[in-house]
Amino acid sequence: MKASYLVSAALIAASAMPAAAGEISDGKVKIGILNDQSGVYADFGGKWSVEAAKMAVEDFGGKVQGAPIEIVSADHQNKPDIASNIARQWYDTEQVDAIMELTTSSVALAVQGLSKEKKKIDIVTGAASTDLTGKQCSPYGFHWAYDTHSQAVGTGGALVQQGGDSWYFITVDYAFGYSLKDQTAKLVEASGGKVLGEVRYPLGSTDYSSFLLQAQSSGAKIIGLANAGLDTSNSIKQAAEFGIVAGGQRLAALLFTLAEVHGLGLQAAQGVVLTEGYYWDRDDVSRDFATRFFKRTNRMPNMIQAGTYSAVTQYLKAIDKAGTDETEAVAKQLHEMPINDVFTVNGKVQADGSMVHDMYLYQVKKPEESKKDWDYYTYLATIPGDKAFMKAEDSGCPLVTK
Repeated sequence: MKASYLVSAALIAASAMPAAAGEISDGKVKIGILNDQSGVYADFGGKWSVEAAKMAVEDFGGKVQGAPIEIVSADHQNKPDIASNIARQWYDTEQVDAIMELTTSSVALAVQGLSKEKKKIDIVTGAASTDLTGKQCSPYGFHWAYDTHSQAVGTGGALVQQGGDSWYFITVDYAFGYSLKDQTAKLVEASGGKVLGEVRYPLGSTDYSSFLLQAQSSGAKIIGLANAGLDTSNSIKQAAEFGIVAGGQRLAALLFTLAEVHGLGLQAAQGVVLTEGYYWDRDDVSRDFATRFFKRTNRMPNMIQAGTYSAVTQYLKAIDKAGTDETEAVAKQLHEMPINDVFTVNGKVQADGSMVHDMYLYQVKKPEESKKDWDYYTYLATIPGDKAFMKAEDSGCPLVTK
């Protein structure tokens, strides 16, 4: 899995530095990182994504087209109304040029709608719903890192191939959970499997006993956790207490990242199969970035945080190439430029705004298999980007003509 190139912070900065000042609307490029910094997704992205964004700016040289770059951030508390109010203030009074990260699909959809209205660029790295590049796509909206389709194809597809042909879903009750469950269920059924049932619960629940007992009594071979963050961690922890895995059923964590594995610990998380678009120990490039990230944060990045670094970097490259921060010109460059950075090699943006790149299937190691700190994953397979992500013409995005 060695990358075909090596990239360093110094090379990124050297290639990105502009020769002369360009047309920057207010003399500054301002990027807002809007995400959950205090709730169930605080480790999933949180302040660590803000640090990743700051790293991207520093590695770029701190300026683009001669103009300084500034990162601002805020906690949306997983509430679309709060997120929309912050985004509106940023756009209307604080001269924010683009908003990124946007953990929580309901938040991301709301902010993308506002950004479309304001003709501002948003790049989503923290939310998953394929509606962002489907029926609610935007000419100025981009979806980085992963989506519910890539997670379903990766984790769901692998378990069906391994004989996991009957499923019961525990689904968080909002747009992200529905999308993740629906995408996975569709794949399971297309592969000849059956969905035996589903139970939904409110975001941020702490007691999963009744949901897990329903899933256990269904007799399904696979219990699909259509959730993320602390919800997933708590589900897995309580499933262990009920002896669900010991009883022969398997848990499919449909969105589980390095941050949650670290928080839960290998003893509880061992054996879980998951899909990420980035792993810190994948190759020399990812290790170099992760080492620098660790020095700032005392933790290794997951795909959300590395994806945020990539999104900020690519946005700045697009401004530099366009010679302006004007939205239409920058959006055009984002659609046309390949993505080659610490996150991925030869990524590409489709007409629907989805960034297509390879995804990776991993299994969480047993405690005795881990040889060093943060050595959590065993590599299982690469899911090529054109299989992991939906084709633009199939996305339902009204901007795409078949």
